[in-house]
Amino acid sequence: MKLHFITKIIFCSLLLNGIYSNAQKTTLEVNVANTITKIQPTMYGVFFEDINFAADGGLYAELVKNRSFEFDNPLMGWIQPNSDVHSLNNNSGIATTINVKENKTNPNFCRVTIKNDKGYEIINEGFRGMGIKKEAKYNLSLKAANPNGTIKKIIVQFIDKDKKVLGETSLVPSAKDWQTYTAQLTATATEAKAQLKISFEGTGTIDLDMISLFPQDTWKNRKNGLRKDIVQLLYDMKPGFVRFPGGCIVEGRTLAGRYQWKKTVGDIENRETQINRWNVEFKHKQTPDYFQSFGLGFFEYFQLSEDLGASALPILSCGMACQFNTGELVPMEDLDPYVQDAIDLIEFANGSVDTPWGKVRADMGHPKPFNLKYIGVGNEQWGPDYIERYKVFAKAIKSKYPAITIVSGSGPSPDGDFFDYGWKELKELNAEIVDEHYYKSPKWFRDNVTRYDNYDRKGPKIFAGEYAAQSVATVSPNNRNNWECAFSEAAFITGLERNAEVVHLTSYAPLMAHEEAWQWSPDMIWFNNLESFGSANYYVQKLFSTNKGTDLLAITKDGKPLIGQNDLFASAVKDSNTKEVIVKLVNTSATGQEVAVDLKSVKLQGKGTLITLTSGDVNDENSFAQPKKISPTEQEYKIKGNKAILNLTAYSVTVLKLKIK
Repeated sequence: MKLHFITKIIFCSLLLNGIYSNAQKTTLEVNVANTITKIQPTMYGVFFEDINFAADGGLYAELVKNRSFEFDNPLMGWIQPNSDVHSLNNNSGIATTINVKENKTNPNFCRVTIKNDKGYEIINEGFRGMGIKKEAKYNLSLKAANPNGTIKKIIVQFIDKDKKVLGETSLVPSAKDWQTYTAQLTATATEAKAQLKISFEGTGTIDLDMISLFPQDTWKNRKNGLRKDIVQLLYDMKPGFVRFPGGCIVEGRTLAGRYQWKKTVGDIENRETQINRWNVEFKHKQTPDYFQSFGLGFFEYFQLSEDLGASALPILSCGMACQFNTGELVPMEDLDPYVQDAIDLIEFANGSVDTPWGKVRADMGHPKPFNLKYIGVGNEQWGPDYIERYKVFAKAIKSKYPAITIVSGSGPSPDGDFFDYGWKELKELNAEIVDEHYYKSPKWFRDNVTRYDNYDRKGPKIFAGEYAAQSVATVSPNNRNNWECAFSEAAFITGLERNAEVVHLTSYAPLMAHEEAWQWSPDMIWFNNLESFGSANYYVQKLFSTNKGTDLLAITKDGKPLIGQNDLFASAVKDSNTKEVIVKLVNTSATGQEVAVDLKSVKLQGKGTLITLTSGDVNDENSFAQPKKISPTEQEYKIKGNKAILNLTAYSVTVLKLKIK
């Protein structure tokens, strides 16, 4: 048995030696003394959109769905198991909703009539259930009015599918008029599909509203905050910017359904619930219970950006609904309120506490300005209507806030008539940053590594704002976050980095998706009610983002950039802060390759770090069962002199970090 094991080791060693001896050998040169350009701090960021239950049911840690009874069906998400909801003559009780038209933002509340306090209950199903963890604490709050004083107690419990109680607390509704009550539940078991059961002591009528439940353990322990595990994945990427709130969600299917930032700030209970534009967008994945509570609003986005050490990049409607839907246009003579929204947003972010919108920010707990530097006008609009509106926004913003950098868009595709027209017009207008989007095949990403090599260095800068390799086809529900997509994106990113003179921002999209409630795939981060994990694409993005460096260096083969020769791709940077040279190499070949990197005009320490991301099967992917199946491995690398010899495995992304003496 032992002899057989040794024989296997010898055989594998001979096989690997044979592979590398027959592999292509490539010599590369890096002149460390020659900085081509500075790498922007915003080079690698994240793009957040409320798609795939990314906000409510995801990043925003609220566990109660339809907490204020404001969905189109006011009792959606609420179950009355012991009540005949079609009859007022039932035995236990009934919940109905009352509409108060005077309340424009939160008009509905729930009126519960209890006839049998031993039999009536109302249950919230959560977002495909509620994820609770054993011994974790959960903060409950609700508003109640007990006009006749006949309801003596409200009992709140976690239950599982078998109605077993997994945690309990109670409240005494002592006031006749509306009052907010709080309590805490401790979970007695871990359960991904828990529900929240509310029952009562006493008979009569009680009114309920804003029934809310958050884990105590949120990001930075903020009350009613964000899911800690998901934010941690973002924090670990060290993003240079956060783009929000989308995406097509900025535009809305109609103008009335567009994202309006002013409705997302101030008191949580006064934020107007709205149907999510992805609710029934795709026939293959309809989610009629997908709404926006805006508990995660513009203040929270700015706060998150600050937490991550990232620049905020808000995108605003330019008065055009999604052109894939209605394409509704606000008339030019009615555009002023949209432009004013942009001006007021800058004041909200940067204004002193003495300004109207600066005071709103301060009253929310952040008197210090957020130091906003960027603002986006429109998402991926195209055509003359967009250019006409962009001109008005740009003039108004620059007139009042000349230091703000404006991001414009070139449409939804990386080529074609709309793209060409948009670029021509924006260049003539001296646009500062143009947002380009591409959802293409893995091969397209490998074939387009040179995309920006010939872009005008004196023209607008590039924001590669949305990109992701599609394993099947754009919008296909069968797209996977497989390894081929990830290493093809890595190859493409070397081209983005090599062109850091013109490419200033990049972000994968979409950012995240709920395992059971997604509409679009692939996505960078996947989560369910208890767990989250980064895809192979996530680890590619993280490798580049955490090793972006400060200075771009040329890496060449025979004096020319390495852009796919022998299926190899490369970029190199210097980090003046950590005093390192960082070389990134992507082998998209099915065989291993030997690469020698000759580092000139530098003295190096003898030890460095070698980080490898690889998988033998191009169809491999991470999952909840194997969340780190494809994840980086790190080891010490010893170098003699200035030449690094590397054996790159098939289908691999390699980062070599060497300390400068």
